Amino acid sequence: MSEKVSFGDRVVAAGFAAGWKLVPLLPERPTAAVFRFLADRVWRRGGKSVRRLESNLARVTGLEPGNRELSELTRAGMRSYFRYFHEVFRLPSMSSEEIVRRTHVIGAEHIHNNLEAGRGVVLALPHMGNWDAAGAWLVGVGHPFTTVAERLRPESLFRRYVAFREGLGMEVLPLTGGDGHNFGTLASRLRKGRAVCLPAERDLTKSGIEVRFFGATTKVPAGPPLLAVQTGAALLPAVVYFVGDEWGIHIHEEVPMPEEGTRQEKVAFLAQRMAEVFEKGISEHPDDWHMLQRLWLEDLPR
Repeated sequence: MSEKVSFGDRVVAAGFAAGWKLVPLLPERPTAAVFRFLADRVWRRGGKSVRRLESNLARVTGLEPGNRELSELTRAGMRSYFRYFHEVFRLPSMSSEEIVRRTHVIGAEHIHNNLEAGRGVVLALPHMGNWDAAGAWLVGVGHPFTTVAERLRPESLFRRYVAFREGLGMEVLPLTGGDGHNFGTLASRLRKGRAVCLPAERDLTKSGIEVRFFGATTKVPAGPPLLAVQTGAALLPAVVYFVGDEWGIHIHEEVPMPEEGTRQEKVAFLAQRMAEVFEKGISEHPDDWHMLQRLWLEDLPR
């Protein structure tokens, strides 16, 4: 059965195709200014995604809706989000050396020491900053890795995104529609002493693990902590953010594995500790947190 593609999906796919083709050919500063202008325009319209981002940031910061400071933070958040896409279009034309040079990393030894000892690492990240640039940095310092990509619509856009990430040196598994063996593949890579990178602060499915996050309950993916429990890999929460015109990555220490408890209890413990690291990173860089969807269970429609 052929895929049904809406007009909006076609427009988005065409926009991305044009972005990857044209943006690298144009000067960086003028195109960056265009993306900031677009971000401000979307922010002023105050659509559903903007309102959700503001609501999420209100919970993170404790600022009241309608507060001027919160409004300006939301504007900065939209600029950060649009900057990510501007950089996505430019990354394929950048050398690995430039990406490594422009990336400022805290805690890189937590990755290097484990991988050099032959132990796999699970890097768990919230949706912050430019995670594709962070991945390109990891490849650039000699550690190619495996990740999982959400299947986008239309299929042509998904294929372009996979090709983009594979071009940066990542191994990309589709979240859905593949061979159904993602967990086994990821576990195999970890047991071979390789790295796996996964988004890890939102999974509102039945398989998500409930955690306390900024004072309320949400669900995070079971994958990162479960992979650590199953394979003995190090679970390393990482926070990605922007530093001026460059990038920052804070790779935190390994979340310690409990010595006792069932597998389920260990997974729940690791998930909660991981969420607490994300809380700290998001609090320090709230404008670089790109959460434009519902996150907390109490915000879901009943």
